[in-house]
Amino acid sequence: MTTVQAEKIARRKLSLLQLAQELGNVSKACRIVGYSRQQFYEIRRNFQLYGADGLMDQLPGAKGPPPLHLARSAVRNRIRL
Repeated sequence: MTTVQAEKIARRKLSLLQLAQELGNVSKACRIVGYSRQQFYEIRRNFQLYGADGLMDQLPGAKGPPPLHLARSAVRNRIRL
């Protein structure tokens, strides 16, 4: 996903939160924008915890850089293959 696409999705999520606040009805706002109520509450929680960064889609998987070294036995076994 490109940065432009991610920003577009984040703006859509923000508009969902704003619409729900204006209407005072989460279900109606979700129907209009096309999200489920469960997604709405996840979006709202992420926005409350992380601000605008919480609206950006995060890729699943391990966080942080991969380990830089392998055990010596693993390196030796790889060389013999």
